[in-house]
Amino acid sequence: MRLRSLFARSPAAARVLPFLIFVFLTSGQGLLGEVSTYWIYLAKTLVGIWLAYEMRGLVPEIRWTFSFRALGIGVLIFVIWVGISGDWTTQTSLWNHLGWSHGPALPSPEWDPWNHFGHLGAIFFIVVRILGSSLVVPPIEEAFYRSFLYRYVANPDFLKVPLTQFLPVPFLLTAMVFGLSHNEWAAAIICGMAYQWLVLRCNHLGEAMTAHGITNFLLGAWVVWRHAWQFW
Repeated sequence: MRLRSLFARSPAAARVLPFLIFVFLTSGQGLLGEVSTYWIYLAKTLVGIWLAYEMRGLVPEIRWTFSFRALGIGVLIFVIWVGISGDWTTQTSLWNHLGWSHGPALPSPEWDPWNHFGHLGAIFFIVVRILGSSLVVPPIEEAFYRSFLYRYVANPDFLKVPLTQFLPVPFLLTAMVFGLSHNEWAAAIICGMAYQWLVLRCNHLGEAMTAHGITNFLLGAWVVWRHAWQFW
């Protein structure tokens, strides 16, 4: 209840703190050994569910909304995500290609539960990963990037900035920050712009959340089907 009270008093905290907690837990994945990556992801997902529950009603622009437009964007971004490849399209390969081995610290792309668990254990963590990325990540990330950061760059009193107002600098800067928070930075920048466009069109986060969830679900299915663990 204390956290919800904080969210009620501070619109910024309601949009920023859940994201920061999520990032903090993500940074701990693998620090206690390779297997801890999976258990911390599980903990992060459960914490994320709790955070989203505490945000309910206090971030009014968060409401799941389906549309064929969101479906199309979600599928398109998935195709771009798996279709773009090269020495410059991921941060890992880019820094190595440039001869700078001390690039930004990113979570290890190696996520293959079959190497650490039996059949049921591997399936369990795959399901956790897909559901977590499809249902828990979208509201938390969209609230931070598309609702808070985009508007805060324009005006620290961010609630005065309409969600429908197109602002070139915040639009590009938010997409860049979102992109550089992912290993697949090139695809993620395009992704950030597409989701922001949905918010600009809808005046809420619902379609962006749906597109985000569809992209992540399809990406998860692709990872499992093609054993393309580098995307995780």
